[in-house]
Amino acid sequence: MNVHNLTLPVSNSQVELMEIGDTVYLTGTIYTARDMAHLEIKKLLEKGAPLPAELSGRALFHAGPVVRKIDGGWEMIVIGPTTSIRMEPHSKMAGELGVKLIIGKGGMGDESKAAFKKYKQAYLQAAPGCAVQLAAGVTKVSNVFWLENGMPEAMWQLEVEKFGPLVVTMDAKGNSRYDDLKETATNTIKEIYG
Repeated sequence: MNVHNLTLPVSNSQVELMEIGDTVYLTGTIYTARDMAHLEIKKLLEKGAPLPAELSGRALFHAGPVVRKIDGGWEMIVIGPTTSIRMEPHSKMAGELGVKLIIGKGGMGDESKAAFKKYKQAYLQAAPGCAVQLAAGVTKVSNVFWLENGMPEAMWQLEVEKFGPLVVTMDAKGNSRYDDLKETATNTIKEIYG
């Protein structure tokens, strides 16, 4: 297992080096995106309107942070992952936009697995319960889009340094730690109960 210290944006070749179980730390610009942010992006694409941010080579973090308003901007308080499978219908869209890394918890499904292979993407598991540790890696909250949807559902633009640790659990080769775990659990149940 390898450790990848990556500066965003990342390339296809950098993503292709990642394997299940590798540890990743990110430096650069990442964006949070939950259900509503994905729908806002989809609406803009359908209208042929420009997106508020360049997502190519970047990371989307399935997270709803707690952010505090301060003089002249925002301060990150905590940021932890949310369940990623909810964003499964938007996998292809993220790939087409050039997103290279998806951060969240619980993994994603077959549509995402196919998109990860086609568009050279990887899924990074952020440890649940480590929201304060992850927030420590955010050096600046640069911008926010769609705040009218509420703090967790807005898309936050974050500058990060050594953000992590994150673990590769789905790679660009079609491997999924979640599939492996399901198979192991199924086999164990069959052994126990016949």
